[in-house]
Amino acid sequence: MADLMGLTAPELKELAERLGEPAYRGTQVAKWLYKQGVTDLDAMTDLPKAFREKLKAEGYRGGSLQVAKVQVASDGTRKFLFDSSGCGMIESVLMPSEYGLSVCVSTQIGCAVKCAFCATGLSGFQRNLSAGEIVEQVVLMQQECGDRVTNVVFMGMGEPLHNYDATLKAVQLLNNEVGIGMRHISVSTSGVVPGIDRLSEENLQLTLAFSLHAPNDKLRDYLVPLNRRYNLAALKKALRNYHDRTKRRITVEYVMLGGVNDSPDLARETVEWLRGLHVHVNLIPYNATDADFKPSRPQTIAAFRDILDAAGFPVTVRVERGADIAAACGQLRRQAEPPEAGSPPQEASTRA
Repeated sequence: MADLMGLTAPELKELAERLGEPAYRGTQVAKWLYKQGVTDLDAMTDLPKAFREKLKAEGYRGGSLQVAKVQVASDGTRKFLFDSSGCGMIESVLMPSEYGLSVCVSTQIGCAVKCAFCATGLSGFQRNLSAGEIVEQVVLMQQECGDRVTNVVFMGMGEPLHNYDATLKAVQLLNNEVGIGMRHISVSTSGVVPGIDRLSEENLQLTLAFSLHAPNDKLRDYLVPLNRRYNLAALKKALRNYHDRTKRRITVEYVMLGGVNDSPDLARETVEWLRGLHVHVNLIPYNATDADFKPSRPQTIAAFRDILDAAGFPVTVRVERGADIAAACGQLRRQAEPPEAGSPPQEASTRA
């Protein structure tokens, strides 16, 4: 089967013409998919039945995702588990706030980066998602809640820049077809230098978020094993080049792990590493998973924040959302799919 979700309006026009229909039929399909979130071909009622049957005969369907489970937190956050037609479970999160409706989407099932504290990495890597599967998460959540999504963050399961082509096409579809402003789209990376370099050449006005988590290679090698391939010196060069090209401020994400990366000395070391970069720092309280870590104490986070703030860096502490429904990436999938055999990573001897 081939999904129509993931094709641009021009591609859908070309498909309609190839099947002997006027090009505007493709525009109609795009409206159903991206504006109304309808993936059932039979529900696209302004399309001739003959055209719908042609699409089916050619092996096309609207999309491939089905809502398998929804959990609703006390703060209104909704955690979605999608079944990708028997090809794995996908997690997404919908977060309402006074600033609009934000969604966090996945780009892979599982993740090969295997950050020591991440539930997704504990389950291993299964496959990349298609651009259509990424976008379908957004349109189905939008349809489910009956309100317009205003912000999309690529911070769910997986490393977006390990699935670069699908991620880039999904960004373009969300912008051009769904109608979400480019400045309201964020792509997060754990530090894939070639992907950062490629993204800088696109010169898009999206927000790049970089997961730092440690200001020295010794600790970061443990927390983010990808650092052994792309160390902090290479990453800083790539981030500086990204800003020089796009003029966009970069978001630096730092998960606060109690007794691991949250000491005042590491805060001061973080300040030194950040010098010369145009960034906003986002300190993230740890949402406990199966891994052997604990959250930092609120007063420890506040002290870390104050050191960065005193050095002149804009810094915020992310408001914890959905804690009562296991909203950390990968947790709901791990409840639905038993993890692979093996023990969770142990604490590193490099803890601060």
